[in-house]
Amino acid sequence: MIRDLAFSPLIPWPVLAGLAAFTALLIAFAAFRGLSGWAFRALATLGILAFLCGPSLREEQRDPLSDIVFLVVDESASQMLSTRPGQLDEARATLEARLSALPNTELRVITLGDAPDNRGTLLMTALTEAMADEPRGRLAGAFLLSDGQLHDVDIAPDFPAPVHLLLTGEPEDWDRRLVIESAPSFAILDEEVTLKLRVEDQGNRPAGLPDLTDLMISIDGEAPERFTVPIGRPLDVPLKLAHGGMNVIQFTLPEAPGEITPRNNSAMVQINGVRDRLRVLLVSGEPHNGERTWRNLLKSDPSVDLVHFTILRPPSKQDGVPVTELSLIAFPTRELFMEKVDDFDLIIFDRYKLRGILPASYLDNIARYVEDGGAVLFAAGPDFATADSLYRSPLARVIPTAPTGRVIEEPFLPRLTDLGARHPVTEGLGGLRTGDDPTWGRWFRQVELDPGETGETVMSGVDGRPLLVLDRVGEGRVAVLGSDHAWLWTRGVEGGGPQLELLRRLAHWMMKEPDLEEEALTATAEGNTLIITRRSLTEGARSVTVETPDGSVVEIPMEEIAPGRFVAELTEGEMGLYRLREGDQSAVMVLGPAAPREFEETIATGDKLAPVIKASGGGTFALSDGLPTIRTVPEGRVAHGRGWMGITPREAYVTQSTRLMPVLPGWVWLLLLAGLSVVAWLREGRR
Repeated sequence: MIRDLAFSPLIPWPVLAGLAAFTALLIAFAAFRGLSGWAFRALATLGILAFLCGPSLREEQRDPLSDIVFLVVDESASQMLSTRPGQLDEARATLEARLSALPNTELRVITLGDAPDNRGTLLMTALTEAMADEPRGRLAGAFLLSDGQLHDVDIAPDFPAPVHLLLTGEPEDWDRRLVIESAPSFAILDEEVTLKLRVEDQGNRPAGLPDLTDLMISIDGEAPERFTVPIGRPLDVPLKLAHGGMNVIQFTLPEAPGEITPRNNSAMVQINGVRDRLRVLLVSGEPHNGERTWRNLLKSDPSVDLVHFTILRPPSKQDGVPVTELSLIAFPTRELFMEKVDDFDLIIFDRYKLRGILPASYLDNIARYVEDGGAVLFAAGPDFATADSLYRSPLARVIPTAPTGRVIEEPFLPRLTDLGARHPVTEGLGGLRTGDDPTWGRWFRQVELDPGETGETVMSGVDGRPLLVLDRVGEGRVAVLGSDHAWLWTRGVEGGGPQLELLRRLAHWMMKEPDLEEEALTATAEGNTLIITRRSLTEGARSVTVETPDGSVVEIPMEEIAPGRFVAELTEGEMGLYRLREGDQSAVMVLGPAAPREFEETIATGDKLAPVIKASGGGTFALSDGLPTIRTVPEGRVAHGRGWMGITPREAYVTQSTRLMPVLPGWVWLLLLAGLSVVAWLREGRR
């Protein structure tokens, strides 16, 4: 039972204060003048003011509440190193026993591990969430069992009681780690790119260790190269990417004697290899409607350097104009087709025929260019079926399909072949799904082609005849488009069609873009899930072999989600480098960083939490020195000292009932005030 005095004034407090000030002036004046009875009038006035304050006696029935203490246990990956697990278990058991033995105290144990998505140790988040579930007035203290390596100290809550940090780890702990200071996300093929690394030692590094260490560099899982590098200084590592697309580069340090973990001795970088400028040579025959389509397509891409060679005045043309009066310059044909041909990534022959402009030696050089790794696209018109066809030249040895000599002049709808439904150049062209009829417009002319023995027919025309044929010749690639009416799709004839998409894919496949390879094994990471994709022109069930970062091997069946496209998923995967193999295809992929965030810094320290501990009045203690005792200290006092740490009892309570009683009955107030007034009057009257 608690009793105290409460006031419920009959008039507002400001008015009451004004009356008190006014009467105080009158009483002071009366006392100064020496008027008789002023003291009794003063008592009567004070009584009136006291009555107007409405004094009451309040009785409360209170039930005391226990104090709440948090024990936050950090069980993240870095707490599993060295002797920390044993320290953690022993300290937790002892603290639970000591805190549970304190009178009027409740213990709340919060355990946390690694946060998802590699966000590290969210110690302050756990403390904040625990605070939200408890009344602030009952919180008497918090004990943090951790190595102090947290990743959310910037959202530390305003804790109303002492917070103590109990550090795991040993004074002699030390660790070596590899840090990627800067690395580009993409690089130009065949150009040198520089990565900045640093090897650093943390903690109590043993004396006598050398200041040099080995660094092994591996690209796409190949055999690593070994280099000797200094410790503690920035390193510039120059590299040239081996291929276009994603390149996975792994850097590894050997484990040093005595370091607490080798998990941060590796680092991986993914760099996308891209071409600087795509150099394209467009060789046109006589002008026609489709010529501008090719030119607009190539000029619209800022990454393409286009050289357009066209025949405006063939030798057979006789119009009587003197050559000296023609506003033309001599075109450097020898330089283009003999000396500089290897500088081009793609050559396009658009309705070009033998006209005596390019000697056979030039065309033979282009055939050699294809065999050595170049790319040539033949956009065939009616001339391809004549005696002047490029097929009647040295280029015949690289052209995968022969013209029959017939040109079909009738409307037809270009369609994908069964192979074309699987080939990346035509797969899903224009959003076309397998089995659907194309909704694009018709073409009206096709050069009849012999299917040949080596080429792959991905599109067909009249009566299923080959329309688009692709082939690999030596190290290079060749494509033959058996119609010059692709421009009708650009003009929107009968609704048009995916002409831009088709030509873009075709050009990029010929220039060996990795995303358009027919046989490919790739992987992408989404959180902790590895999505593996296998693209192939062959049919049949497939499964992928996956080597995980810890060295174990698993076999995962793949599901065919589209013709020629198989997918498998590896969920809840461990972070690190994965090696994939399916048939003759292999790939590497990084899931998350090589070293999780938990292993970026592994040496126990109280520096990060120092501002939080200081603001709360708590202390930082190393468990290697022993577990401090626990005391209770008044609020506002220092809550830590040598060998002890304190909690602050809050003396919280719940009010069950409240009763108000007047200090004096009304009639007593009347008698008291009247009596004082009469005494004052009598005193003045006698005098």
